[in-house]
Amino acid sequence: MNKLIVNANSREKRFAMVKDGEVEKIYIEQPGQQSLVGNIFLGIVEKVIPGMNAAFVNFGEGPSGFLQKDKLASYVLSEDENKANRPIGAYVHQGEKLLVQVEKDAAGTKGARLTGVIELPGEHIVYMPKGKYIAVSKKAESMETRARWKEFAGQVKTAEEGIIFRTESLNQPEEIIVKELDQQRSQYAEMLKNASAMKKPGLVFSRDYFFEQALSALTSVKDGTVIVDSLDFKKKIQHQVPEAVELEFYTGKDPVFSFYKIEPEIERLLKRVVWLDKGAYMVIDQGEALTMIDVNTGKFSGKTDLRDTVLKTNMNAAAEAARQIRLRDLAGIILIDFIDMKSQSERDKVLKLVQKELLQDGRRTRIIGFTELGILQLTRKKTKQSMAETLTEKCGTCGGSGQVLSSETVAYRLERELWEYKHSDYEEILISATDEVIRHFSGEADIHKLRLEQALGFKIEFSVSDAAKPFYEILHAGASTEGD
Repeated sequence: MNKLIVNANSREKRFAMVKDGEVEKIYIEQPGQQSLVGNIFLGIVEKVIPGMNAAFVNFGEGPSGFLQKDKLASYVLSEDENKANRPIGAYVHQGEKLLVQVEKDAAGTKGARLTGVIELPGEHIVYMPKGKYIAVSKKAESMETRARWKEFAGQVKTAEEGIIFRTESLNQPEEIIVKELDQQRSQYAEMLKNASAMKKPGLVFSRDYFFEQALSALTSVKDGTVIVDSLDFKKKIQHQVPEAVELEFYTGKDPVFSFYKIEPEIERLLKRVVWLDKGAYMVIDQGEALTMIDVNTGKFSGKTDLRDTVLKTNMNAAAEAARQIRLRDLAGIILIDFIDMKSQSERDKVLKLVQKELLQDGRRTRIIGFTELGILQLTRKKTKQSMAETLTEKCGTCGGSGQVLSSETVAYRLERELWEYKHSDYEEILISATDEVIRHFSGEADIHKLRLEQALGFKIEFSVSDAAKPFYEILHAGASTEGD
């Protein structure tokens, strides 16, 4: 039994896909973190870089976006057979206004990647006002079907336009497609009208990314239930729900994610350690450049020998690693350090299982293979922030490293700093420090503190700090405060 559980009654919108009692996908969108991918803006070309065959475009959001020559509508529509060798300045100039669409969100110091070849997604087709392109879904049953739709597109589109036929369009009557095409043409005309009235760069068209993602998940709920906690969202989605699927409005007292036990799953997805069967486990460390997944046997020991244990653990880990990659939305370079396997046939079994499990993933993934050190390499396309990036921030205490200096280390630092006051005329130094730092510094019955006071020639007094990490601060150095 499949369930799509949608929590859309608050500013943070979420949905979870549950198959046979196991969570298969979780999508979370926060107000400040919506993807700009697909949004259309009026942009102004700030700089044209001939050496890069690209331009930087101010589109009103964050740093300037990056627009390559072959993504310009003027380049795509050009009939010049030698256009690939022409400089970008032949197709765009500084100060020019143009509509641009975000292809990839900004990341770090890099601006968004843009295209001037606008795509307007519809239920059955993707319309490209200046795309000059025809394509049919790869899921078309035969070459004849593809040829028929391409011929139809040639009859209904202009020379400048482009049409991509979605899988959903292949069984539709032609009049439905023509009606949708006309609606998209009207939509584009309205965009041009609005953009012409704008005096500075800014948003012209915004996609409802959450709704689109939920609709995409809905296609896999063929015989299950869609549970929604928002009446507005229920009305919006009800015409898209297949007849065999039940649409249910949730009115329970508990939040819908708590009632269906999705909340604890999210908590688990933020932890480093993932437990496997029989005591084995994986450790997932997500960094800026790559993600490392380390597999360990733990307490698991096979029924026959060590080799049996290793293979069983690795096979179990391969399936779970693929699931965690999907659920956590990990992207970029991903390295999986399986337990060392002696034979190529064992590595092949693990590799094939990872490939099989990742076939369920809608994201483009490339499995490169095992390195000489036995680490499986793969890359996964990044289209949005991972779950950890969405829900967490760097720790103000540890600076995002996950570690802080120990109380002993901080106590020894304090001791070294106090030695710098040895030749001063101070009678007393007052220090604020956390309990554990004071304990390590002073020693049992203050033995270390007393010895240091004798060596340095001044008294050391402490006040207790409630800081979140091992800490000290010298508050006062001077005359003794006794008797004040």
